[in-house]
Amino acid sequence: MATNLNIDIKLLDEAYQIGNFKTKKEAVNVALKEYIQRHKQKDMLKFLNKVDFDKNYDYKKARNRWIE
Repeated sequence: MATNLNIDIKLLDEAYQIGNFKTKKEAVNVALKEYIQRHKQKDMLKFLNKVDFDKNYDYKKARNRWIE
């Protein structure tokens, strides 16, 4: 799908050079993916220190129960 965007050419050129991208389209797509990933990671921070940790949990024993 072709889309016309009014993108700051200085920012685009800088991203294009820093990332060693072959095309400007690639630079924009990578930037969008990184933006989305960063915001998803930020959303995960709300769970920090909210999950209970059981120091007696034996993950190896739990893993072996699937092997028969």
